[in-house]
Amino acid sequence: MERKVEHKVDGELREEMQYYHRICAVTVVSSAFPIPLGIRFQKDGETEVSCSLSLLQDLLGRVGRRFLDLLVADALYLQAPFVRDVEGLGLDWVINLKENQPELLAEAQRLTAGAALHRDGDEQQELQLWHAPEVYWPVADRSVRVVKTVRTQQKNRVRVGLNDAGQRRPRKEIVVEQSTNFYASNLELGTIPPVFVYQLGRSRWVIDTEVFQTITTDGHLKKPSVHQGRGQALLVLTMIRVLAFTLTMVFFHRQVRSHLRSCCIGFCDLAQRLAYQFVVTAQPDSS
Repeated sequence: MERKVEHKVDGELREEMQYYHRICAVTVVSSAFPIPLGIRFQKDGETEVSCSLSLLQDLLGRVGRRFLDLLVADALYLQAPFVRDVEGLGLDWVINLKENQPELLAEAQRLTAGAALHRDGDEQQELQLWHAPEVYWPVADRSVRVVKTVRTQQKNRVRVGLNDAGQRRPRKEIVVEQSTNFYASNLELGTIPPVFVYQLGRSRWVIDTEVFQTITTDGHLKKPSVHQGRGQALLVLTMIRVLAFTLTMVFFHRQVRSHLRSCCIGFCDLAQRLAYQFVVTAQPDSS
């Protein structure tokens, strides 16, 4: 895809054409470790939501329902057409509820304004949970289930300040952070407690922290490696990176962590050691 961007060069504002790519991914998060199941490049003029829907349809056509039965997604995907199409594929869903659906959010806030249904926590953190089994969604002309959570956490922070002598000294302090989240879903819970919806909604963060962050930071997913006009090469290179991440992740959990009483290295440490070992063995013999 391409877009026009403005930036300053030697104090002058210039407009240039920027070429970029966006990728939608479906990742299994119900297993012991996240597994990328499929990726799709967003086409020019295509929205992220429609790109993800096409990826879901393609995956279900190729692998069936063996890996997919419930979709967890960000608030961007809480749109009536997308939800209708996902349910048409036979999938249940849990999606974050935010300001992009103001009427549904306002009704959920009204119905969860009382005392919390569930409380849990310890000295470091506390979780409060509210459950509204039927919240009317005007845009879709239907009712959905909404779970609201308030998480309060105590975190240690180090702040650098000046002492009486004017010298910089670190000082430890405890900071209390509070976050409020809403999760909308079409799940029929039955005897399952509503905290299950919260656990499903939180599982989406595994994709951000353990998949995308690792691939982009340590796997150089965003590093430009091919020139404009080499779309097929970019596609193949991205597939290689994602496949390498997945296979290394499987090896780490199945062959490393499973054989250690206490795992002393992380996934990135293992990948680094493998890379260094490859560099050493790949050096030519000069004798």
